[in-house]
Amino acid sequence: MKVLVMGAGVIGVTTSYYLARAGFEVTVIDRQAGPGRETSFANAGEVSPGYASPWAGPGVPVKAVRWILDRYGPLVVRPQADPAMWRWLFQMLRNCTAARYAVNKSRMVGIAEYSRDCLRALRADIGIVYDERSQGTLQLFRKQSQLDGIGGDVDVLRQYAVPFQVLDRDGCIRFEPGLAAVRDSFVGGLRLPEDETGDCQMFTERLEGVARQLGVNFIYETTLRSIDTSGGRVVQVTTDRGAYAADKYVVALGSFSPLLLRPLGVDIPVYPVKGYSITVPIVDESSAPQSTVMDETYKVAITRLGNRIRVGGTAEVGDYRVRLNPSRRAPLDRSLMDLFPKSGDMSRSTFWSGLRPMTPDGPPIIGHARFDNLYLNTGHGTLGWTMACGAARVVSDQIAGVKPEVDATDLSIRRYL
Repeated sequence: MKVLVMGAGVIGVTTSYYLARAGFEVTVIDRQAGPGRETSFANAGEVSPGYASPWAGPGVPVKAVRWILDRYGPLVVRPQADPAMWRWLFQMLRNCTAARYAVNKSRMVGIAEYSRDCLRALRADIGIVYDERSQGTLQLFRKQSQLDGIGGDVDVLRQYAVPFQVLDRDGCIRFEPGLAAVRDSFVGGLRLPEDETGDCQMFTERLEGVARQLGVNFIYETTLRSIDTSGGRVVQVTTDRGAYAADKYVVALGSFSPLLLRPLGVDIPVYPVKGYSITVPIVDESSAPQSTVMDETYKVAITRLGNRIRVGGTAEVGDYRVRLNPSRRAPLDRSLMDLFPKSGDMSRSTFWSGLRPMTPDGPPIIGHARFDNLYLNTGHGTLGWTMACGAARVVSDQIAGVKPEVDATDLSIRRYL
């Protein structure tokens, strides 16, 4: 059976790998010159199932106003004459209740935990390396009120038996010695010891090589124009280089998935939320982070990737352009300099932006779509790297007619109907 995967980011490549391993004949089409060249290229580097949380939560609307007015705030909204943007924002606001937050977080933690386990199994199976570390995530709180407000998250972690540690200053420094020099800048933290880190783009490139060995055909520098249907089925996709046909089709195009699906009457609430990162070479090992430190105040992740530090964060809602906005670098620079001031050489840092495919409720959209042979694997938001292997395994199992190892029923498009 032939399967065509649209998109060669970390989601598309992992999907192609699991499909090929299951015995399918797989083709992947992407507009870039190689794998992982868009949102997967320079993300924050976290594989953090324990930190899987929806952005829509209690108190977020009030916080959003404060963030927008703060130069170093994590949120920017650039109003556009785009009905999809306003629908997405309205749906997100509807999910900013305690009840919806609990439901959405539980859905996200379930697939994220499963994905982390799939990644570990894949690593053991093929020996892939990608500057990975398994030293946990430390969510760092600068204010006592932040530390006091973790009860809801801890309840969900307990529900899913996710190990965690609530730490004071000394406890944080024990796991991240580089913080000793700034111990007065924070009050404590929440550590998730089972979380991991790694270079997503490096992983995607190397897994693509493994997928090729399994027979996957990657077609690059090819732009998808349309998905063509007849009789309730997809019959082909049309590109700028001709048409390609298969038996089954998977849309793994991130933020661009809705644009290709909308003409089919498949309207998914995925909208791009631009994120930024800097990558900084390490100059002082003793001052550098050991794993990932989440700066809760600025919603910034500071991650160790080999001999580099990746600092990622901010959310810019507005359009599909990935141009760099120099003002959005300020919170990234400030967070790193506040917490690990002597760790890296900022003069040699690089600046990047990418579009996160966000759903208004938080969980991704995984599974069968409106047409008999069309499947979706998109909307992973800030957690594409975290959820990639698990989501890919679920879609592969669904296409193969095998019951997935994790219940993904509530991750389907049906939750919006």
